Amino acid sequence: MLNQDEIERYKRHLVLKELGGQGQKKLKEARVLVVGAGGLGAPVLMYLAAAGVGTIGIIDDDVVSISNLQRQVLYKTGDIGASKVARAGDALTAMNPHVTIEPIPQRLTAANAMNVISKYDLVVDGSDNFPTRYLVSDACYLAEKILIYGAVGPFDGYVTTFKPHLKNGDGIPYPSYRCLFPEAPPEGTVANCSEVGVLGAVVGVIGTLQATETIKEITGFGDSLAGKLLIYDAKDTRFESVAIGWDPDNALSGTNPTLKDLSHHMDENSAGTCSSP
Repeated sequence: MLNQDEIERYKRHLVLKELGGQGQKKLKEARVLVVGAGGLGAPVLMYLAAAGVGTIGIIDDDVVSISNLQRQVLYKTGDIGASKVARAGDALTAMNPHVTIEPIPQRLTAANAMNVISKYDLVVDGSDNFPTRYLVSDACYLAEKILIYGAVGPFDGYVTTFKPHLKNGDGIPYPSYRCLFPEAPPEGTVANCSEVGVLGAVVGVIGTLQATETIKEITGFGDSLAGKLLIYDAKDTRFESVAIGWDPDNALSGTNPTLKDLSHHMDENSAGTCSSP
């Protein structure tokens, strides 16, 4: 049930026929894990907390640096040097005391991923490197959790929803990240964001879209992005949606999978790259 303060706080949601009281109750009961409290994670966390998602886990082992502040709008200059998950938790609790924040000051690894992810209903990927993206995707598939994916380039961004453990209306599995990208590009072939740069506001657009898709998956209104990749081009102010399909030959969720646990991630190095997609 919503108390009087929550009714007043969320009344712009409550009057939406697509969401209403039942949708707000679903948000309150939901448990969402956000992987990465950086450029994408910041707007995701802010909008999910403001929307009243009941429990939000944040996993990140990084600290705030001055170069983060150009795009990671959750933090202030005075936060430099502090744990991101700690500062994010303080800010989100101040924003909405009805939300429970579960800070996890660790890096997501093959050793802890299944244990961490299994505690949540849905996962949002705000990571900035290929090893973590594949790890999150593989773990979500094995744990049967919906994954809201986002990535950015200097002036572009990408969003989709992965739920390959489920099937579409035709009885065909939804695609996984490995259907779209079977393998990560060779190390060194994708430039780091410190080298190519990234427009801060683009990261905000993509993170906000991820938050929107998360709310849609929790409450059930609208069309899911599963099976579609949304592409944003900031230079031309253009959105494009392209269909992506299940690859029966993919190593994770195909007809003859070879990846049945996370052991293949054990030796990976998750060096950061603001890479797209």
